[in-house]
This record gives sequence, structure tokens and C-alpha cells, in this order.
Amino acid sequence: MAREGGMERLWAPWRMRWIAAAKAPRGCLFCRVAGGRDDRADLVLARRPHALLMLNRFPYNPGHLMVAVARHVPRFERLVGDERADLLDLVAIAERALASAYRPDGVNYGVNVGRVAGAGFLGHLHLHLVPRWNGDTNFMAAVGGTRVLPESLGRTWTRLREAIRGGRKARGARR
Repeated sequence: MAREGGMERLWAPWRMRWIAAAKAPRGCLFCRVAGGRDDRADLVLARRPHALLMLNRFPYNPGHLMVAVARHVPRFERLVGDERADLLDLVAIAERALASAYRPDGVNYGVNVGRVAGAGFLGHLHLHLVPRWNGDTNFMAAVGGTRVLPESLGRTWTRLREAIRGGRKARGARR
């Protein structure tokens, strides 16, 4: 890494091919994923008729999950009973899966409604679950301005999917 004007630079020239080929996303991520069929590619861990549970493709920590209602609706007040039930059912499933696969000491829950609140996908209600561990100050983020994620999204998806399906107990980050 090189420091230039107070900004850290991490040279990764192999990424240019990927950047050049990337297309701007169209429409709403959650609407697209709710209508999709490739759960592994879309990082979907579980579905209910009115909601879905998925990994965040750009996680703050391993196991950073999102639960979204299937319908494009902006606020809790506009949900109908089945949507609320499916959303909360998947939150509970997410909590159990995180506890089984990662054994976090806590979980941050977050909902951002509106652009000024930090919503990245305007108008589609979704909830974030970010597992946290005692003593994890993430040295690199605190000192080097770089977040280190110790596991690939594919491995995270597999661990959590196994935990949700009740397969063999996934190995946790802590015992």
C-alpha cells in the first residue's frame, strides 16, 4: 500500500478487467433477487413466500446478512401481516444460523429508510444483521483503514445454508 495525501492506496491492477466488464445494476436488487431462481449466485440463504434472507455482497463482517420483504415496499407501516410474519421468521432463522455457524457475542441490527438515513436501495425495506465478537477491534480497519474479511462469500453462504438446513453443525468462529 502507498499513502498519498492521507489516503491509503492498495494497488490491484488485476481488477481492471472485472471493472471494465461490470454493468451498472438496473432496477432494485431485492426485487430482482426475489424473482430470481439461482440462490447460490444471488447469495440467498432462505426464502418465504413474502421475504428472503441473503448475504450482503459487500459485508462489514463475515456473516453480514440482509432480510428483505419480497414486495417493493418502503416502510414497516406498509407491510401486511404475512409480510411481517415472514420477515421476522427469517430474522429468527438468521439469528440461529449465525449462532450455530459463527457464535458471535452480539449482533447489530440495522434498517435504513430513505437516502438521508443511508438507504442504498431506496423504497425496498430490508434489515441488516451484522455479527460482532468481543475483542474484535479489527486492527487493520483501526490502524490501516482496511477491512479484512477472513472468509469468502461462497464459504460463508455454505456454512450458513448448512446451519439453516440443520445439516452438520457448522464450525464456529469460537467454541
